[in-house]
Amino acid sequence: MIIKERIAKLLSVKSIVTIALTGVFCYLAITGKIDGAQFLGIFTVVVGFYFGTQATKETKEKI
Repeated sequence: MIIKERIAKLLSVKSIVTIALTGVFCYLAITGKIDGAQFLGIFTVVVGFYFGTQATKETKEKI
């Protein structure tokens, strides 16, 4: 049951967008289209937003 819930959460729109953006920025960094500093800045914002919204959602569910 827990595995099904985690898969359902992973397939949410925010998760899909975060995973897609991560893939795109990894590709751009590997091919040299953006440098490491740009990648780190963008990736930090994307992942920070994703985990920030997840933490907020979990806090609201507990209340």
